[in-house]
Amino acid sequence: MGVVVPFEEPREASLQPLVDLVGEDMGEVNRIILDKAVSDVELIQKLAHHLIDSGGKRLRPMLTIAAAKLVGYKGEGHIRLAAAVEFMHTATLLHDDVVDDSDFRRGKKAARILWGNQASVLVGDFLLGQAFRMMVDVGSLAALKILSNASAVIAEGEVMQLAASKNMATTEDDYLAIINAKTAALFSAATEVGGAIANRPADEQAAMKSYGRSLGIAFQLVDDALDYSGDSARLGKSVGDDFREGKITLPVILSYRRGSEEERAFWQRTLVQGEINDADLPHAIALMKRHKAIEATLDRARHYGAMARDALGLFRDSAPKKAMLDAVTFCIARAH
Repeated sequence: MGVVVPFEEPREASLQPLVDLVGEDMGEVNRIILDKAVSDVELIQKLAHHLIDSGGKRLRPMLTIAAAKLVGYKGEGHIRLAAAVEFMHTATLLHDDVVDDSDFRRGKKAARILWGNQASVLVGDFLLGQAFRMMVDVGSLAALKILSNASAVIAEGEVMQLAASKNMATTEDDYLAIINAKTAALFSAATEVGGAIANRPADEQAAMKSYGRSLGIAFQLVDDALDYSGDSARLGKSVGDDFREGKITLPVILSYRRGSEEERAFWQRTLVQGEINDADLPHAIALMKRHKAIEATLDRARHYGAMARDALGLFRDSAPKKAMLDAVTFCIARAH
């Protein structure tokens, strides 16, 4: 991946400029989300609203709206596309929790715990179907192509992560490919469609795509670090969930590669064989601190954050540009 240069991040960071910028349009997005979550099948409504109503910043649809504003889009299509992006994200969360055997999501019991794995998968499929209906309603072939491609790439990323689970041979490059597909693809599509529906020049659409991709990678790397260094209230899940689920994330990869033979045997026992006791998570965190794995993961996140900022250099200064730059700072500063 080349040389990673540490960057100093501002400690003061807020999503408020982005929230203020998109507030009126997000009101319409939320109305559409609630409308499209309606179904004659009662279980679909209950399960969908369980996750939709559980909070979350709705960062991805906010970025869709901000990107459209950045390039001067004057229509209404960005609102339905933003709602479609949120439905795609919600569907992936439902599917993720089944694949990962997760018990909690955003501080609440995961839908699969309350209604079972089968219902969670099927309602996730329903939400994806609704997302594609909204894309078609917008009537932009370019936007449909971007978001449908993202849907396929996200599914590939999930399968790649499943294949890498409990596999200590996973390299940093392997892992970056996974999160590029699993997480960054939707961030990238969410911002790229803003330029696409405005029919902006190819260089501007490419810049939007690059911004979203880099921000998505940075976002996931910070999440990976926080799983071993954050707190449950901020995470909306238990610290160490990735460890207990046997996920091979970047802090683990770096600790394993930098560790002694005895330390690598620890990772093999816990993550590969699944033999985990109460003392193992604190020991895993201690190993990460010893080898500066969390610090290195955050350095990489800052690197991708800088790439996201650079992608916006093509655009003139404006309120949307400032809000999108602030969003990068916020995503990185979650680690502090």
